[in-house]
Amino acid sequence: MQKILISSCLMGEKVRFDGKSKKVNAEILEIWHAENRLILLCPEVAGGLLIPRAAAEIQGSSIVTFAGDDVSKQFDQGAQKVLEICQQHDIHIAILKEGSPSCGVIQINDGTFSHSKIAGQGVTTRLLQKHGVKVFSEHQLNEAQTYLQRMF
Repeated sequence: MQKILISSCLMGEKVRFDGKSKKVNAEILEIWHAENRLILLCPEVAGGLLIPRAAAEIQGSSIVTFAGDDVSKQFDQGAQKVLEICQQHDIHIAILKEGSPSCGVIQINDGTFSHSKIAGQGVTTRLLQKHGVKVFSEHQLNEAQTYLQRMF
């Protein structure tokens, strides 16, 4: 049975920068969870960042906090650890948190800390896609289910 990597905040774990979750209540997630398909992981925590932590956004080729601290290394390390987990478990599909500098699939914050969104991807999404993992956001669960049924 094909495993699915999922951002742990989407399953209710309080791992976000603000110490909260972004739990998604969706029947398909409950089914996948009951089937023991889901591997929960937060790339930012995997990279060594604390809970709670300062909000961060992508600015050019760096990821920085509002205070100007460069946390690119931690984000890159977290993305690499997620990739390693996917490779170890032969995972080819991921559901990641839209808008995040780690996990954004279609959009991310614009880097000004103004809550404005722009088209873009988080560092984990980019790395996973580069290595053949199909990445969906929590808003694309139907597409993810179709992909899973068609491919596996």
